[in-house]
Amino acid sequence: MGNFSSIHAAKGRRFMIRRRPTQLGSLDSHSATMSHEGIKTVRVDNRCDFSSYSDLCICVVTWNMNGQVTYEDLAELVGNNRKFDLLVVGLQEVPRKNISRLLQAALIDSHILLGKSIMQSIHLYVFGLKDSDLFTKDVKIDKSPVGGFGGLIRRKKGAVAIRLNYKGITMVFISCHLSAHAQNVEKRNSEFRNVSESLFSQKLNPYARPAQITVWLGDLNYRIQGIGNYPARDLIHNDLHRLLTNNDQLLQEAERGQIFEGYSEGTLTFKPTYKYNIGSSNYDTSYKVRMPSWTDRILFKTQDTEEIHATLHSYEAMDDIHSSDHKPVKAHICLKLSKPS
Repeated sequence: MGNFSSIHAAKGRRFMIRRRPTQLGSLDSHSATMSHEGIKTVRVDNRCDFSSYSDLCICVVTWNMNGQVTYEDLAELVGNNRKFDLLVVGLQEVPRKNISRLLQAALIDSHILLGKSIMQSIHLYVFGLKDSDLFTKDVKIDKSPVGGFGGLIRRKKGAVAIRLNYKGITMVFISCHLSAHAQNVEKRNSEFRNVSESLFSQKLNPYARPAQITVWLGDLNYRIQGIGNYPARDLIHNDLHRLLTNNDQLLQEAERGQIFEGYSEGTLTFKPTYKYNIGSSNYDTSYKVRMPSWTDRILFKTQDTEEIHATLHSYEAMDDIHSSDHKPVKAHICLKLSKPS
């Protein structure tokens, strides 16, 4: 077990749900501060100089695989344009295949595996540039189950995490899979709090330095509510899905102070990532007709904004991958220290 003290769920007072203003890309600027508790929504800054300005660039990917995988999909997931120091891949509902070997084969020309954490069908991998192991130390892993069906169908809910120090920056990455179904909002909130308190528990080492940046990624399973299924689909079809962010349970619960206090997330400019007909980019047409929702998310938090400056350079869904009923989500985050490590 490592030591983890930079994520805490806070129970705040209740707020009225209102339209969320768009924020700037810099996480530590005064203009990026929301007028209420909850998640800071940040705009993407598409300019990334990769190493000329930033001390560290991180590409983060999350994907619920729905028990399916091909090498071609994993190669598409990691991409060819690898202008980043670290690649973080969080996977849920992973099939019984050697995913680590497949990912390493796809990245063999550019990156090496620095760490992995696996709990049944929830996986997390951190890759670094070749020779980056020379700059990596104190790699620790942790796991936090929160129930589920155990090994019967490999869909245990919970989270896995990796903590490491890379070039003097202490980071924590968490890949999670929370409970499904629209009505289970409070259950998801409780699972988030349980995971936050158990991973790298500070009780085991209260003097450990907090991580300078923490990144949560995964199938958080928060849904769109308060609007009919077909009106929601009409908005998405007409590229008006941004109007649905007021109906997003994750943003609502964060605004109530229940989850992700002090975290940041990019503006949801991409379409909801769940649920699709497998093999297509068409939303669910089964008898269940699931409500499209942004179940798959990437959020991040810096411990000290005067010490470390984080900028979001992309936040997008990968619509060209069709083997799952979820679309992968990718983010590009660059860090700049106020003083050399």
